[in-house]
Amino acid sequence: MAKEITNEELFIVRKMIDGDIDSFKYFFDRYYNDLCNFVNVYLHDQSLSEEIVQDIFVYFWENREKLQIKSSVRSFLFSASKFKSLNLLRDTKTQKRIIEEIGKVKSQLPSEDEGSHLDTDEFKKILNAAVDQLAPRCREIFLLSKFEELSNKEIAEQLGISVKTVESQMTIALKKLREYLLPFREKIFLLFLYHFLS
Repeated sequence: MAKEITNEELFIVRKMIDGDIDSFKYFFDRYYNDLCNFVNVYLHDQSLSEEIVQDIFVYFWENREKLQIKSSVRSFLFSASKFKSLNLLRDTKTQKRIIEEIGKVKSQLPSEDEGSHLDTDEFKKILNAAVDQLAPRCREIFLLSKFEELSNKEIAEQLGISVKTVESQMTIALKKLREYLLPFREKIFLLFLYHFLS
């Protein structure tokens, strides 16, 4: 059962909401290591776990004025970390399905004559805009994979991270691209993605 927020903690939260960075640092210093260890139980990747926890704290600070913390800050941070970890694991499982969908579109692609009306340059502009929406590290890994044609192992060695982190970031990249391009409808999205990733 989640503990209720104490008066002392509530006082610190209110100072943080007012923009006091030291109050934020208090929570960061107090819970960061425990959260990293907690997330690592799910992900079995220390580097990726640290990235997840850092994202949680960035969200915690940037959305401090909108947060509704009904229990302790500890409970809030651990719940958010668990939710993000489970979502990442779920997204990783969908990577194979997304790649299979891209493969299936090969047999559905129009011939050069049939597809001559398609504006390839416009496709690339849209896709480049989608890639620009990715977080810096995620975009870096994606571009190294698709433009430099490096393997996951080569990317991991070059950036000093684990292969699992590379795989997870690629999953996130594909998911974000899919979400960005949804307005172009599923089949068009797959066509764009096939041209861009092949």
